Amino acid sequence: MMRDPQTVCIVMIEDDEGHARLIEKNIRRAGVTNEIVPFTDGTSALAYLFGADGSGQASMGRALLILLDLNLPDMTGVDILSRLKANPHTKRFPVVVLTTTDDRQEIQRCYDIGANVYITKPVNYESFATAIRQLGLFFSVIQVPEAEA
Repeated sequence: MMRDPQTVCIVMIEDDEGHARLIEKNIRRAGVTNEIVPFTDGTSALAYLFGADGSGQASMGRALLILLDLNLPDMTGVDILSRLKANPHTKRFPVVVLTTTDDRQEIQRCYDIGANVYITKPVNYESFATAIRQLGLFFSVIQVPEAEA
């Protein structure tokens, strides 16, 4: 079933407040008006995605796109990615890994687990802003599947 890209909710898991603001600002600049639900740690993000019972059923019928930083205060983004992709209710959600790590093995590992896109955060502000704007354009055309019932 084709769905209106506007109904897709973007879940941003990013502990750096400056980066989070920059990401949101540049996604908006690209004309993306989707709701962005921000989390600064993995624990609260997973509680939102998997629900109080941890089963993942809370995400049934949702269309989510996950923006994931790998370096979080309480757990690694790789752990979150593994848990999302292992759960039948959340495994279809596209995950965009956004991190400062450009380690080839880490990149490979994320793709092996099921990341859809891996973006290294450029150190330079302007390049970072440009990368996020391009990501925003990608968000405006991507088709996101609903969670399995």
